[in-house]
Amino acid sequence: MTAREWSAADAASVLRTPTAASHKYSRGVVALRTGSTAYPGAAVLGVEGAARAGAGMVRWIGDPDVGRLVLQRRPETVTGEGRTDAWVLGSGVDARTRPDDVRAAMLDALRSGAPVVVDAGALDLAAEARGPVVVTPHDGELKEVRIPLGLGVDDVEGDDPLADRLRRGFDERLLVVRETAVALGGVVLLKGAATIVAAPTGWFTVVRAGTPWLATAGTGDVLAGAIGAVAAAVAGAGPVDAEALGRAAATGAWLHGHAGRLAAGATEGRPGHPITALDVAAHLPAAYAAAFGARP
Repeated sequence: MTAREWSAADAASVLRTPTAASHKYSRGVVALRTGSTAYPGAAVLGVEGAARAGAGMVRWIGDPDVGRLVLQRRPETVTGEGRTDAWVLGSGVDARTRPDDVRAAMLDALRSGAPVVVDAGALDLAAEARGPVVVTPHDGELKEVRIPLGLGVDDVEGDDPLADRLRRGFDERLLVVRETAVALGGVVLLKGAATIVAAPTGWFTVVRAGTPWLATAGTGDVLAGAIGAVAAAVAGAGPVDAEALGRAAATGAWLHGHAGRLAAGATEGRPGHPITALDVAAHLPAAYAAAFGARP
């Protein structure tokens, strides 16, 4: 099965540039409930990704000790509730040790009707969404989305048919992502060398903008923040359906992948070099500019 590859020009068709009439609210407000005392860096990285991917305002809500680290890195971040065009949930949260109040707050966001990007420690709650939702698992996390939907409930006693399917190649991976999107009624973005994005309507694409140097801790947190920023900008311009959120997710993934290439120097045939997650975030503005440079 052939999946159309998401391109720089596709990304540019989704991204919005400010005008003389723009202000921070019109550019989109993204709120993140991410990080924990065990993994505070995820909150910092997600906020960094959202800020550098074009959000007009970034909110962060969570443990005050974690919030202090967020503000040290990005003092323009607003902490506390308020206007929100899109949410990012779960990065840096362990579902097994997630406090009840954090779970309840995540459910409130999922049921708010606003677009939600669901990562890591919120994936098991994605089925509770009452508005546009995109989940961003890697291979090992996909079952956290599928089991609450009644898919993959036979993955017991060491038997893992889902992992077997995902190892069969691109066509089977695409089939798994598409069937999960239909069952969820939302967008599924399966991270990998070829990141697959599918909506429940049948729309799908693949993002191959990245580099293997992105296989390092924290880059997924940056990705979630970047997708949240793009989704907030799209939502700020009008209603968002599943396909619109799928295009926003693919655009966030393209920005993240291209930023990884730029950070690693893996362009024009060069092999590149090691990078950190903050390096990727720092190159998101250049990736944004590159998308518009490719627009016809």
